[in-house]
Amino acid sequence: MNFTEVLISPILSEKSVSLKDAENRYSFRVNPRANKTEIKKAVEALFKVKVEAVRTANMPGKLHKVGRHEGYRSDWKKAMVTVKAGQKIDVTDLPK
Repeated sequence: MNFTEVLISPILSEKSVSLKDAENRYSFRVNPRANKTEIKKAVEALFKVKVEAVRTANMPGKLHKVGRHEGYRSDWKKAMVTVKAGQKIDVTDLPK
């Protein structure tokens, strides 16, 4: 798996922005088959920063209702990457 397949998109929620400011921790939606080592290497290669820690969580899909039809959204994987102090990531320039 190459580096552009590992990271899918950054998560830009109110909580993730506050973690970025307070603890230098960035959240990404990642490939469900990617492990912590692959995520660390991908972030270091794409953003040219030093990663201290990677935490992952498998997020279950939620029930989605439209009218009388209902189904589940897909399960997905989230990675929270802690970057070395003094370094920043510009999450808006994630390569496609």
